[in-house]
Amino acid sequence: QVQLVESGGGLVQAGGSLRLSCAASGRTLSDYSMGWFRQPPGKEREFVAAITWSGDNTDYADSVKGRFTISRDNAKNTVYLQMNSLKPEDTAVYYCATPGIRYYYAGATNRRTYAYWGQGTQVTVSS
Repeated sequence: QVQLVESGGGLVQAGGSLRLSCAASGRTLSDYSMGWFRQPPGKEREFVAAITWSGDNTDYADSVKGRFTISRDNAKNTVYLQMNSLKPEDTAVYYCATPGIRYYYAGATNRRTYAYWGQGTQVTVSS
């Protein structure tokens, strides 16, 4: 059974940085793309970033481009989201996710692509 566990969330002032981690068990991540999504209070879950299984290609939501970086360490079965220049509007629960299909990236920005989700980690940015 695939399990994803996020960590690294917390409270930070505007302009600060956080690095989120997503550790996987029950699956070798090196064959699967990964995504980060977030759900702000009272809003729908939205795409943040995605990365291919090899790490050769990434995609970002326009709202985080130039500030967030997704990366992965397949040897550690872990994916990261480095978040810099944080803004109050980045406040949300952040989730990592992975598809059920190997070597699939076509729908990386669509949450329906992803079969497995972590429990989420809260990020709060104060002004």
